[in-house]
Amino acid sequence: MRDHLTELIVFGVLFLTVSGMGFVAARWRRPTTMDSLDEWGLGGRNFGSWISWFLIGGDLYTAYTFVAVPALVFGAGAMGFYAVPYTIVVYPLVFLVLIRLWSVSHVHGFVTPADFVRARFGSPTLALLVAITGIVATMPYIALQLIGIEAVLKAMGVTGHLPIIIAFAILAAYTYQSGLRAPALIAFVKDVLIYLVIIVAVIYIPSKLGGWGDIFDAAEKKFATTPNPGDGTLLNGANQLNYAMLAFGSALALFLYPHSITGVLASKDRNVIKRNMAALPAYSLVLGLIALLGFMAIAAGTKPIGTDSNTVVPVLFDQMFPSWFTGVAYAAIGIGALVPAAIMSIAAANLFTRNIYKEYIRKDATEKQEATVSKLVSLIVKVGAVACILLLDPQFSIDLQLIGGVIILQTLPAVALGLMTRWFHRGALIAGWAAGLAWGMWLLYEIPNPLKGKKHFGGSAYNLSELGFDTKMTIYVGVLALALNLLVAILGTLILKAAKVKDGDDATKSDDYVADAGDPKVKDLELTSST
Repeated sequence: MRDHLTELIVFGVLFLTVSGMGFVAARWRRPTTMDSLDEWGLGGRNFGSWISWFLIGGDLYTAYTFVAVPALVFGAGAMGFYAVPYTIVVYPLVFLVLIRLWSVSHVHGFVTPADFVRARFGSPTLALLVAITGIVATMPYIALQLIGIEAVLKAMGVTGHLPIIIAFAILAAYTYQSGLRAPALIAFVKDVLIYLVIIVAVIYIPSKLGGWGDIFDAAEKKFATTPNPGDGTLLNGANQLNYAMLAFGSALALFLYPHSITGVLASKDRNVIKRNMAALPAYSLVLGLIALLGFMAIAAGTKPIGTDSNTVVPVLFDQMFPSWFTGVAYAAIGIGALVPAAIMSIAAANLFTRNIYKEYIRKDATEKQEATVSKLVSLIVKVGAVACILLLDPQFSIDLQLIGGVIILQTLPAVALGLMTRWFHRGALIAGWAAGLAWGMWLLYEIPNPLKGKKHFGGSAYNLSELGFDTKMTIYVGVLALALNLLVAILGTLILKAAKVKDGDDATKSDDYVADAGDPKVKDLELTSST
């Protein structure tokens, strides 16, 4: 640890400074009271374009970006770059959907996606399933942020889980006090540090390694000698389909996560969302550069600490940068974990409060009681995330995000398609959710990873030969599970409608359910919220 004293000091100072900002955030744009989910959980629904850009960007581009993606590129090569196309195609895919979601949520006061599902399909059961799915899918994503901090601490010689517990205790404290305003304010610092570190890294590190040609040559040489037929600097016939479906499935899943929707609903009007969907792809450029850190680590001869591949980037920074700048880079990763972890815990807590506590435990809960329960549950969620780290094997941290993606994709018919059409029957959507989730979990369980000694849950790429196809190609489990979900939902709807089984009432089907930009009701609402 003495060898990393400068790094520890720089990291500690920046980390504590940002934590202080988290507590101060309670006074930033201070409302009359924080005793409502609109204020505590959505920042007053009044964030403009700049704040929303940093908040949503800080929400989506996390420690997973800095740690898991380069680690996958380091270990598997080209497959790790799937994260780049998926963060490019996602924005045009969700552009209209998110505008519609903001509109109906703004009019009806929805705080969570399950709120919308409850009103749209008249089904508290379906809303409950969406809420539980969102909470469960969010837990491993929060755990992934802890892994990012743990990788940095390991690189500085700090071992054990106590430092992570302390870091998340601080996070829990300022999230409890300041709500969504805390990560919104911290996101400014987080993004400035990330852009600074990456710009320096992609210029400075290649210059020390002999240039990009030598970096790619070293990567090619490494993968040519590994026993895994799926790795390499280029895709091959066996993994091209999985690459495409992984990118597409991840894109569909990204804005189904509760924390992504929370960032969108905090925007003050529809134009903010439009501008952000146009500007957020700028982060994808940075993501591509971050992924290249995996190849740089190969060229630099970087060795992860023990068998923990997540430490590749921190160790690379320690090799290449002077100690003081390494501390800055480590702080960027650490703070890059705090921002999304805070938003995720808030989003999960809001789901519990609105769709479980208020729906099933205390229907007459006041706004103050809702806010209090949400604050307490946000603490419990963080404890659960720490438990994930203590109980699960985090050696390949990207698995946590991919498993979460398979889970959250099963809410797509009810949430995303529900915004576009009311055709589906609530009973069929429930049956589709159950079928897709059960099959997805079974397929994940069946996937081994012999290289890491795993018999089950060894990844998310399923061999199509197991389904009777004569091919060596693999495909992302999330897409298969979603396909079954949709098939069951469609067939179930046709059967239930033919049998004239009563469906739920649509509480959003009224004059104030606005979806199109030209609707005068939207314009009136936007003028009201902007003044």
